[in-house]
Amino acid sequence: MASGKARFAIGNFASLDYVLYLRAGEDLDPDITQRVDYSTKKNGVERNVVHKQTLTPADEVKDHKFVIFDSLSAYARLVMEDMCKSEDDITPELKKQIEKRVIDGITALQDKVTENHGNLIIISLETGFSVRPTDRALAAYRDIMGRVNQRITSTCAEVYFSASGIQFRIK
Repeated sequence: MASGKARFAIGNFASLDYVLYLRAGEDLDPDITQRVDYSTKKNGVERNVVHKQTLTPADEVKDHKFVIFDSLSAYARLVMEDMCKSEDDITPELKKQIEKRVIDGITALQDKVTENHGNLIIISLETGFSVRPTDRALAAYRDIMGRVNQRITSTCAEVYFSASGIQFRIK
C-alpha cells in the first residue's frame, strides 16, 4: 500500500456520499481504515467499509453508486485458491479458467456499478516488474495477474499507475 493506490482512490471519492470500500482479501490495513474514517469525518459523508473474502464481489455492491474495489489482485488470489488445491494442479488450461472466472467476477462488478449509475475504482498490483518466481504457484499467479490486468484495464475509461505516492495517468 505504500505506493498510494488506496489514498488516491479514497481521494477521488472524497466528497461523494455513500461510498463502498470493498476489500477482498487480507485484513484491512489500519492506515486505510484511518484514511477512510478521516475522509468520512472531514467531508461529512457516509462510507461503508466491507472486508470480505468473497468470490462474488458484485453481490456486495447492493445500491452503492460509488465503489472502491481493493483489490483485483487479492480477488484473483482468492479465486486461484478456490480453484487450485495444490501446486501440482496448475496447468495452462486451469490458468485460463481462473482468468476467465476473475474477469467474469469483475465484469459483473462493473455491470452492477453501471446499473446503479455510478463509478468504480479498481485497485490492483502490477506483478510484471519483478523477477519471475521459481515457485510454480507464484509464477502462475503472476501470469494470471498480468493477463487479467490487461483485460480489465482495456475496459476502463481511465487507468493510473501508482509509484512512491505519485499517480501517473497512462490511459
